Amino acid sequence: MDGTEGNAGHLGPAERSHRSSVSSVGTRASIAAADVLVYLADDTVVPLAVENLPSVSAHELHRALREVLQLPDIALDAFALWLVSPLLEVQLKPKHQPYKLGRQWPELLLRFTDAPADHVAVDEPSLQFRRNVFFPKRRELQIHDEEVLRLLYEEAKGNVLAARYPCDLEDCEALGALVCRVQLGPYQPGQPTACTLREKLDSFLPAHLCKRGHGLFAALRSRGAKAGTGEEGLLNAYGQVKEAIGSDSEHGASLSPHYRAYLLKSHELPFYGCAFFHGEVDKPAQGFLHRGGRKPVAVAISLEGVHVIDSREKHVLLGLRFQELSWDHTSPEEEESVLWLEFDGDNEGTPVNKLLKIYSKQAELMSSLIEYCIELNQTSEPAAPQENVSGPPAATGSPPPPTQRPPLRRQGSVVCSRLQHLSTIDYVEEGVGTETVGPRPVESGQLVNGQCSECSVVSQTEPWSRQTFMKELVKS
Repeated sequence: MDGTEGNAGHLGPAERSHRSSVSSVGTRASIAAADVLVYLADDTVVPLAVENLPSVSAHELHRALREVLQLPDIALDAFALWLVSPLLEVQLKPKHQPYKLGRQWPELLLRFTDAPADHVAVDEPSLQFRRNVFFPKRRELQIHDEEVLRLLYEEAKGNVLAARYPCDLEDCEALGALVCRVQLGPYQPGQPTACTLREKLDSFLPAHLCKRGHGLFAALRSRGAKAGTGEEGLLNAYGQVKEAIGSDSEHGASLSPHYRAYLLKSHELPFYGCAFFHGEVDKPAQGFLHRGGRKPVAVAISLEGVHVIDSREKHVLLGLRFQELSWDHTSPEEEESVLWLEFDGDNEGTPVNKLLKIYSKQAELMSSLIEYCIELNQTSEPAAPQENVSGPPAATGSPPPPTQRPPLRRQGSVVCSRLQHLSTIDYVEEGVGTETVGPRPVESGQLVNGQCSECSVVSQTEPWSRQTFMKELVKS
């Protein structure tokens, strides 16, 4: 689920869904047969004639859609049906009944979002055919059907252009070059020119990289034929695509190699294929009065871990694999729902345990998804070697699926954690008890212990446990 706000320009999956697929049909007095509209990642609409709509399951609609699109069996695992609106996103289980969930949409919004009543009243979900959060990336690389690859490519491209997947400029240019190859054909020197790319730049790069200033100084800077950095970098990357992938003479008109190359590059992004949730975190206290406040974040959860992304600045604040964190959620009746993330860190050279507090009405959903992802990983680990044997054969010369995150990240990368932008609760374990790290003078840009005074409720003699610590923290 996701409640994050989208960018102007290219719209993300939630922002494109202002049309209803299911719930609006419920105004009819009798529903014997009706068309359900399913939206694909490229905004294509697929109408499905459905009998007895209120009792139709997501699994039945999924099967009908696969038949219409003539997709292979792998699509059953690779894709899922989602109910999506600008306020909330829900991946449906096979047994879910989309019509009934559509009718219950206002209740879901009141329970899991902070949307005002007037927004809840007019919000309607659309039914979308999107990537399954629980589909492993290693299996994605084994897909050879071009239409399945295209749908995955279109979804990944939409997330990149909408800045839902934060990317460094170099990665944006490399991905944009592959989009150029798909839309414009093989690169030929002099065609297109950088000026030609400039006209369609937002089709290849995220909107925030395409923004240009206005006024006299912008006009003076734009004089002449020299293109901006975005166009030049994109054009240079486009010129390298043909060499990297090779001529299409051997593949006919197939675009599968380029779809696959785009997906392979997208896999380097640690939040590829995540489910997104909305929340807020405390800002580090700054200034003489130690004022902080909160900042909106997107919490991205996948089979690999959790990433907290700054919704405004479009960069990662914290990235953790499941083996690097502990978690819990609290839903006090008279307080806000909170997702707690605990991880190892340091405070001015002292090893400490850090607690990050994420305020969100979706804390329960995030906690359940983390638990389920960990369970899936534990059950799939023993079977991983057999999967390659029984699964579809890999193409000759195809790259092996990645087993670990890239070993190096460029300094200042948007996908690197920025703990200095977070306010955490820090504490250390001493003997059988827990001792909090005392408050320190606040300096600009320094990592501080947000709400350290709350930690003082932990007994110095009680054997430490994360559950005990969090329960005592909530009581305070």
